[in-house]
Amino acid sequence: MSNEMVLVVDDEKTLVKALSFNLEKEGFRVEQAYDGEEALQKVFDLKPDIVVLDLMLPEVDGFDVCRRIRKKLEVPIIMLTARSEDIDKVLGLELGADDYLTKPFNSRELVARIKAILRRSTVREEEAKKLIKVGNLQVDLLQHRARIGDQDINLTSKEFALLSFLAMNAGNVYSREQLLEQVWGYDYYGDVRTVDVHIRHLREKIERDPGNPDLLITVWGIGYKIREDI
Repeated sequence: MSNEMVLVVDDEKTLVKALSFNLEKEGFRVEQAYDGEEALQKVFDLKPDIVVLDLMLPEVDGFDVCRRIRKKLEVPIIMLTARSEDIDKVLGLELGADDYLTKPFNSRELVARIKAILRRSTVREEEAKKLIKVGNLQVDLLQHRARIGDQDINLTSKEFALLSFLAMNAGNVYSREQLLEQVWGYDYYGDVRTVDVHIRHLREKIERDPGNPDLLITVWGIGYKIREDI
């Protein structure tokens, strides 16, 4: 069962009630709004997973609601309208809507589109987690590749694992012992100086001046970190 929240925005209360019923049957949590101002308040307060937004709203129309949402949030938006003019569809999509349905429509089609958009959003979020960016450093966990700017970095598997761990946790400081545990594993019995050697090799590959690093830095008396404030 789904647990995503859908905000349904329409001034036709019977339509909102019917859509809410069908969405709740599919396992969605549903919030409702009946004008543009209420919609904006609920979007920013509740942070729904997707918004079903009618264009012809009192107070603030759907175009303006979409425009104002897009200035702050990337929440998916499906626009609804009783009008079928292509200009409305084009304008809605240009303002950032993800999909568009013309009334009257089948509620099952709306549910199917909501599910499809949420699936795509989940995939994009998962892909984004696999690409780590810190300053001009990019670490692609999926392709096992690292770059500085547009330049590929040739790393050993352990150098890549160490860089990936520090980049994923940019700003946090880790001691040599912690890095051994996280990167080499609990059963590693080698010398902590192994970490220093790998850090030195990484700096030679990712720093403009390895002797004065500005990305992979030493926090004296504690350990190492990747700076996040670059």
